[in-house]
Amino acid sequence: MSGILITGATGFLGGAIARRLLQEGERVVALGRDRAKLAALERLGAEICLLDLASDDPLSALRADGLIHCAALSSPWGTRIAFEQANITGTRRAILLAQQAGVCRFIHISSPSIYFRFTDQDSVTEDAPLPPPVNAYAATKAASETLVLTAPELSPVILRPRGLYGPGDTALLPRLLRAAASRPLPLMRGGMAATDLTYIDDVADAAIIALRAPAAPSRIYNVSGGEALSIRNVAERAGAMAGISVRWRNMPWPLVLAAARTSETLCNALPGRPEPPVTAYSAGLFAFRQTLSLERITRELGWRPRVSFDEGVARTFRKVSP
Repeated sequence: MSGILITGATGFLGGAIARRLLQEGERVVALGRDRAKLAALERLGAEICLLDLASDDPLSALRADGLIHCAALSSPWGTRIAFEQANITGTRRAILLAQQAGVCRFIHISSPSIYFRFTDQDSVTEDAPLPPPVNAYAATKAASETLVLTAPELSPVILRPRGLYGPGDTALLPRLLRAAASRPLPLMRGGMAATDLTYIDDVADAAIIALRAPAAPSRIYNVSGGEALSIRNVAERAGAMAGISVRWRNMPWPLVLAAARTSETLCNALPGRPEPPVTAYSAGLFAFRQTLSLERITRELGWRPRVSFDEGVARTFRKVSP
């Protein structure tokens, strides 16, 4: 390919993809809002463009064969309008940018949070009926998928990667460890909660494979580490690597959910809408099994995860330790 545009290139995933493509000799145009991180990518050989897709900034006149849309607002809490601007308006403008650039393959990074419901779900497939959105993030990511699928001329591929972590992560494991350092974590329903996290390099691989696939038989693919990991194991393994003793407190799920709902209501009524100590969604992650089927992406694109959680968490903390 003669050039790849990457939105959100100053973020965790976008930066990883940009660096990988640069290592492989691709022409990369990195778009983002962080000047310092753009400058770092420029030093690696990327062309850069300071751009906030959620704003009215004029779109640059760029040419490329592919676009990987990583830019998004990903958070357990925030205003509806902020999520809509970042995830719906931003995606609409990314599609326009791709059309103007002559892109022939558009990769959209979505989220399996759109599958979430307050029940156990194992090996969820891409065709599973979607429940009502659990929060504004899930709602706007589902809406952004609909937008992408209305642009078939871009040969769009949607990826739904689960729980990204690795060196440079500032969200998943850091948030978990901050909570573990300050208080006991809730142990609900006998500790049966489980998920399938994904090491950052594996997600970057999936995006690049989808980008280069001569034809993607399907438009939507799950991406994960392929291991059903108990939440207890994730927290304790990460805690051990970070030197944090993880404590647990047995709590009834209905009580935790009621407290989370009450906390959300109170925080919504306060000036500035501060983030509650726990949201209903984050509580649900500690209560239920939620894993993805990888059968489609393995069969159709030949992708499979290569980094186990044990190896991934060791890499994560080895890189950040003094």
